[in-house]
Amino acid sequence: MVVCGLSVLLTAGCGATIPTDPDGTLDRARGGTLRVGATANGSWVDLREGEDPAGREPDLVRSFASTLDADVAWSSGSEEALVAGLEDGDLDLVIGGLSEDTPWSEEAGMTRPYTESIDGRGGTVKHVMLVPLGENALLFELDSFLLGSGDPR
Repeated sequence: MVVCGLSVLLTAGCGATIPTDPDGTLDRARGGTLRVGATANGSWVDLREGEDPAGREPDLVRSFASTLDADVAWSSGSEEALVAGLEDGDLDLVIGGLSEDTPWSEEAGMTRPYTESIDGRGGTVKHVMLVPLGENALLFELDSFLLGSGDPR
């Protein structure tokens, strides 16, 4: 009984909020700027010279950013370069019609699959977005948004 009481007191005294963002990504983006890297991928992300990205995922990102009262700062590049931007703390989110089978799962956090599509061979692709590893408050907020937004198809 005493051990349980001490355990509760110690846990309550920690002041930790779950989920956490060790680098404060969600807090910085809220009312500020969400830094998003985009890589071209058909109707998921359309990149045109001198224009903001268009497509399914940029539209979702803009809607998500509006829930945070945040502006979006876009960057474009290869998946490798954008994941490096997540790791270096230069980006908050990476989009590009990525699948849950992404090779970047060791370097980045992933949303839960939020929609599906059919690939050229008739297989099902479950789509995710990438966030910095450990930024769980941002991931939780984004997952909640994506799962509540409906299928963007």
